[in-house]
Amino acid sequence: MSTPVPGTPSLLRAINDRAALEALLDRGPLTRPQISDLTGISKPTASQLLARLEEAGLVVRDGIREGLPGRTAELYRINGSAAHVAGADVTPARIQVSVADLAGTVVGEHTLPTPGRTGVDVVARMAAALDGAAAAAGLARGGLGRAVIGIQGAVDPATGRLGYASHIPGWHIPDLVATLTGGLGVRIAIENDVNLAALAERAGGQAAGASDFVLLWVADGVGMAVVLNGALHRGATGGAGEIGYMPAVGAPLMRDVRRTHTGGVHSLTGGAAVLKLMREHGFRGRDAAVALRRAAADVGAAAAGTRTASDAGARAERALTELATRLGVTLATVVAIVDPALVVLTGDVLRAGGEPLRARVEQHLHSLTIPRPKVRLSTVQGNPVLAGALQQALRETRDEVFSSTVPVP
Repeated sequence: MSTPVPGTPSLLRAINDRAALEALLDRGPLTRPQISDLTGISKPTASQLLARLEEAGLVVRDGIREGLPGRTAELYRINGSAAHVAGADVTPARIQVSVADLAGTVVGEHTLPTPGRTGVDVVARMAAALDGAAAAAGLARGGLGRAVIGIQGAVDPATGRLGYASHIPGWHIPDLVATLTGGLGVRIAIENDVNLAALAERAGGQAAGASDFVLLWVADGVGMAVVLNGALHRGATGGAGEIGYMPAVGAPLMRDVRRTHTGGVHSLTGGAAVLKLMREHGFRGRDAAVALRRAAADVGAAAAGTRTASDAGARAERALTELATRLGVTLATVVAIVDPALVVLTGDVLRAGGEPLRARVEQHLHSLTIPRPKVRLSTVQGNPVLAGALQQALRETRDEVFSSTVPVP
């Protein structure tokens, strides 16, 4: 049984400081009376903590807010320059990095092309990518408190090696996180890219406030993030959610799978499979997303009665129905085991299918399962992997910085 921590003055100051900083993050610039009202602390205490936080460099004054006649109040905001973090999204083709300040404002971005080849020095590549983003933010790499890297794979906590990522050369080295941290001089964390997309969705998308949900990602490959009781479920080896490799009805049974994006669910719903399906129904495009977007547009046009040629709408309906059936069967297996309250669809391919595909996936899923979770399209804008990486980095950095204003015994 844990011993209660006594309510010492330093502990109470730390609690008040943290509450004020969280209010400034959530609401933007605030006056002393507003902070008092939002946190429940007295105005004199609010004045004292603002002076303390200003001295610590965590808040700065941000002008004057006019009040009643003859009355004004100074505004305070988080000092974004107090700390900076980086988020990275690694694919076989490029490393995309964003740098954000403590307030969460993106202040620098850089994309480093990474043409596939053997003998890659992963530390040198990440150094170049981080340096580019830091320079765009007016910083040196050493000015970054930490960096969270999203990658199409998962680090096994027992071995420290990256798995499920044979298609990304250079990253398969012992003690990957420690090697990057030591070589870059920045604290590094590595997370599965789809897991980071789920964090972004929970922070400000369709899964806001959801404690149990799954996020299905379909682009070139297929992946899933599983959130249970408000926390990511990674599994014993970090591979929870790698459903692309799951055996599926109608797909060839592949044993000893080693190649990425082959076998099982990948062969039915991955980017190459979707493009093949769309072409079979007469929809062309340079990739699956383009072809699927055309099919979804034809379904929408036919439903609105704006397309005189019924053949296009009928072909599109058949294409989307077949794809939705494949996705519904895949999700039914997950729903039977996890029983989530929500399924979020994302990735280039699923987003291209839009509402026509979402509605059909939900219909087919509900016809196969007793639980009937809501199925929603992602609403996170931009790159959700980068957004999730920055959120994770900011959360950990804020925990450190916001807890350092007052020593707590």
